[in-house]
Amino acid sequence: MPSIPKLTIHAARLHNKIEELSLVGKIGETGVCRLALSKEDRQGVELVAAWMEEAGLQTRIDPFGNLIGVWNGRNPDAPVLMLGSHIDSQPYGGRFDGVIGVLGAIEAVQTMREEGWVPDCNIEVVAFCDEEGCRFNKGLFGVRGMTGKLEEGELERTDKNGISRREALIEFGCDPARFASYRFEPGRIAAFLELHIEQGPVLEALDAPIGIVTGISGPLWLTVEMTGFAGHAGSVPMPMRHDALVGSAKVIVALNELVQQKPGAPTVGTVGSMKVFPDSRNIIPEKVTFTVDLRDIDLSRRHRLEAQLRKRMDDVAQEHGLTYTVQEDTNSEPRYCAESIKDVMREQAAQMGMIPPELMSGPFHDSLTMSYVCDYGMIFVRCKDGISHNPMEYSNPEDIALGAELLYRTAKRLSTREGG
Repeated sequence: MPSIPKLTIHAARLHNKIEELSLVGKIGETGVCRLALSKEDRQGVELVAAWMEEAGLQTRIDPFGNLIGVWNGRNPDAPVLMLGSHIDSQPYGGRFDGVIGVLGAIEAVQTMREEGWVPDCNIEVVAFCDEEGCRFNKGLFGVRGMTGKLEEGELERTDKNGISRREALIEFGCDPARFASYRFEPGRIAAFLELHIEQGPVLEALDAPIGIVTGISGPLWLTVEMTGFAGHAGSVPMPMRHDALVGSAKVIVALNELVQQKPGAPTVGTVGSMKVFPDSRNIIPEKVTFTVDLRDIDLSRRHRLEAQLRKRMDDVAQEHGLTYTVQEDTNSEPRYCAESIKDVMREQAAQMGMIPPELMSGPFHDSLTMSYVCDYGMIFVRCKDGISHNPMEYSNPEDIALGAELLYRTAKRLSTREGG
């Protein structure tokens, strides 16, 4: 059995923080519901801010809802090294997703400070706002705001209760009128590091506690609205119906079939949200709105699948006498981790006596947006049965501590002149 590397970070301190934060928005025995910009999210942010300050960081919440902790280095004018992730959750989420990246970064910085070590550049730890995107149907809000990549109309997006993002931000204590003055200037961030649970089964299958990420699949999010004509479920003959739900069902089945055309490819497609109008047992559905989540590490293949899906929508609409619209919510090509950062991770892992496997990420992360403004690197931590976005999500404390140790070592190396 391989020996356990000696840790520099304080593993028990990190574990205790993860457990304490999991109580904020707790559902059931192990689940979390901490939606972006909710009261639970604010409570979590305030708790994490207190931990940042205990670690010696100067904290602020910017107008986008991002919590930022700053450690001033020897040269505060140099581009910063940024570490972090998010603490917002899915409505039926787990307690590790995003959280270990924020709390692991705080632990890494606190360990450095306790050693009396000072970085050459500023190090900033960030808990980004609304990575998940489940409340307003568009994620990565905080990181896109910080980097100047918000799109028109985003503040008018509403949640299921009709609350707009603008209203939620103001209730959270943020001022959207100040967005422009809080964007990072180009070149201001040197590199970004993110620790995250894998959210998949690869590391567990390889019996590896941690892995080095090579890249992130490109996500395409669409919202499809199919419209037919409502009628009495008991009197309209089947051949005369314009049933939007039947048409939508055929498109959804087609998506599932299309993404499985090439066995073994890392292509995935999901419909995770649907609304039916007028939503009555004895009325033929007139309008159905559903989401499409299509991801692939191969952009040309994803483009082909999107074209095939849109062709299927045309065919179904014609077959059932429907009309439809497609709104594009998110569209990113695959983004690859910086080779120089992976080299540092490999070097530091070797010093820990480890050779982590290297793997791509199907889920997107805050790193996806950061990749457009700076080099980035990611460390994955094994999670049981590959389960995530589920209260059963679990990563053991020992694996998380190993990931945080590699994060600490990588950050320390990158924030020195010879390592930058």
